Amino acid sequence: MVDSMAEMLGRDLECESLLDCFHGLNDLDRRVFRLLVEADEPLTVDELAEAIDRERTTAYRSLQRLQEAGIVEKDRRSFESGSYYHVFSPADPDEIADEMQRLLNDWYAMMGQLIAEFRKKYDGVDGGVETDGDPAAPPDPE
Repeated sequence: MVDSMAEMLGRDLECESLLDCFHGLNDLDRRVFRLLVEADEPLTVDELAEAIDRERTTAYRSLQRLQEAGIVEKDRRSFESGSYYHVFSPADPDEIADEMQRLLNDWYAMMGQLIAEFRKKYDGVDGGVETDGDPAAPPDPE
């Protein structure tokens, strides 16, 4: 169940919690992301699978979720024989942060609209609520 805004703001949040809030990452996704961040060089699916002690397909699904969220990048590397393989690395932290800021701004604008609609819908509805003794008083400013 989704926590209320008040409950969410009352929690002790950490940096990694932002990825959960914005992208709905699970524990495995966070582990994979952390491994990529801490690695000295980009990692293959097989290297990640070994590091998280999971099947290759499980590691790949996590990488796909991270790529779709825009926080992991995939690069193609070639062997001399002509075949290739992929390596994964974290996206630029500034780009990730900028995207989270854009999402937050969009959410904030949407919430502002909904609050204005709420105010308009329920302003003047006689539900027994007093408006500081003056029924003609405008609602509090935003």
